Amino acid sequence: MHLARIGHEAHLWARDAALAADIHERRFNPVYLPEIRFPTNLRVTGDLREALSRSDLVIAAAPSHGTREVLRNAAPLIRRGATVVSATKGLEGHTLFRMSEVIEQECAPGTRVAVLSGPSFAIELARELPTAVSIASRDPQVVERVQAEFRAPYFRLYGTDDVVGVEIGGALKNIIAIAAGVVEGLGLGHNALAALTTRGLAEMSRLACAAGAKRETLSGLTGLGDLVLTCTGHLSRNRHVGMELASGRALQDVLGGMKMVAEGVRTTEAALALATRYGVELPIAAQVAELLTGRKDARTALSELMIRPQKAEVG
Repeated sequence: MHLARIGHEAHLWARDAALAADIHERRFNPVYLPEIRFPTNLRVTGDLREALSRSDLVIAAAPSHGTREVLRNAAPLIRRGATVVSATKGLEGHTLFRMSEVIEQECAPGTRVAVLSGPSFAIELARELPTAVSIASRDPQVVERVQAEFRAPYFRLYGTDDVVGVEIGGALKNIIAIAAGVVEGLGLGHNALAALTTRGLAEMSRLACAAGAKRETLSGLTGLGDLVLTCTGHLSRNRHVGMELASGRALQDVLGGMKMVAEGVRTTEAALALATRYGVELPIAAQVAELLTGRKDARTALSELMIRPQKAEVG
């Protein structure tokens, strides 16, 4: 919608052809954005070939567990030399690959890849409320092009070459948000939430740096910025999961009642496996995993974080 509004001819692909035809006819999405009318130059289609045949910029925004399949089907149809921009925040469960790695593996050699991430609820961008995000690529020309093509008075993009930091930050903040929802749901107060968020940032930075990221990236929009938003904003899906678990609901029931994917649920085990690979500790993520699997209740998981041995804050 944003790209169409700023003058691009844009296609929105949906795997359900009947749903795509209905949305295209009605000119709005009745499930996710019912109050927002689609621009006239946005075409909704269930045909990948139609969506990709003339596209120089492709935004991949499928959930992390579906990204490889979608890109595998799309790859033969993506134009040579096109840029694929990943807007998915997660890790592939069985391989532990970041989404840009999955895209590079599935697309033809020469496909340019970038990652778009940062504090951005979709409905606020749809309402043209001020939003700032990061755009990452190892190719500075790709960063500059996406900045030029995506910018708007209400949408600002900051460039970086730290693809690893942007993706690890975007993935791990969802895990911390589940824990933040537990804190909120148990009524543990602002002190506890501030402590959890801060130590969550330390976990994100620890794993990202071990994987080759720049520490300062995690202090930016895709680290601290996105973490603050998803840990405190009422629109956060992962925070909602934590709040519901704190009330005693089973994870399956919580997820069954949600229309959208809470990426943190799937990312938790992948993040812990990646941490094991790099030899770093993720104590908050470990307790979130215990909670998600039902091995511990919410209060026990949070209590065990508080009684861990005390140590220096930095080091």
